[in-house]
Parts: sequence; C-alpha cells; structure tokens
Amino acid sequence: MPTAYDVEANKLIERVSKYLMENVPEVSPPPWAAYVKTGVHKERPPDREDWWYVRCASLLRKLYIHGPKGVSRLRREYGGRRSKGMRPEHARPGSGNILRKALQQLEKAGLVKTVQGKGRVLTEKGRSLLDSIATEIKREEAGSGVKAS
Repeated sequence: MPTAYDVEANKLIERVSKYLMENVPEVSPPPWAAYVKTGVHKERPPDREDWWYVRCASLLRKLYIHGPKGVSRLRREYGGRRSKGMRPEHARPGSGNILRKALQQLEKAGLVKTVQGKGRVLTEKGRSLLDSIATEIKREEAGSGVKAS
C-alpha cells in the first residue's frame, strides 16, 4: 500500500488541503487569517485564498514524515531569510501563532495528538487519511501512465 513517502509532496498536500476544506469542519481559517503574514521574513500576506488549508495539510505531511515535532521546531522549518536592506540577511522563524492554531484545529479534528515532552504526532486517523489519499494519487498515476512507442 502506498504511503506519503511514495508520492510527490505537492500532489499530496494539494489533495489533502482540498479534503480538509470540504470534509473537516473543525479546520477553518480564523478571522484574522486574511490579513496576517506568515512570518517576519515575509513582506506580504499569502496570495492564495486557501492558504490556511494548505498549511494544515503541509503540517500533517511534516508530522507523518518527520515524527513528533513541537511548535518551535516547526517555526524554524516554516521560517526564512529576512531582508535587512544593505545589511546581511538573517534567518528568522515563521509565525508561531499560525502553527499553534492550525495544530489545535487538527487536534480537535482528531488528526493530531500531543505527546508530552516531544510535541505533536499524527493519530491513527491522520495517518490513515494521508495513506488513503496517497493510494488514490498512486492509482491515478498508474492509470494514466501510458507509454508512447
């Protein structure tokens, strides 16, 4: 059975974000999500309307692949280089509030749980969701894989 390791990350994240938007009512962007930047290293808020769902799907995949992670480690992964004009750039972490709220919503949906002293980890429900979507993607790739001669 294909897993999240076996499919392309972009395809998996897009499909999971679409699933979260349509089928998981606990996951929804807060009212301030339309105005907020995703970190101090960014100059503008995200352009996509569904960026909250994409971030939640990306979090699910990161927890699947890299095991238990806390908010501080996730902030480093979603961070970037902050432009300081003529001075050298420095790495800055991403927004912790966005990650915290997204993880809380995913916990309420039953896809993520907290492990004391280690951070957040996927539940069986979350793992099976990603596995089933990865299986769908793999089937579609196999079905459309017609060789030209």
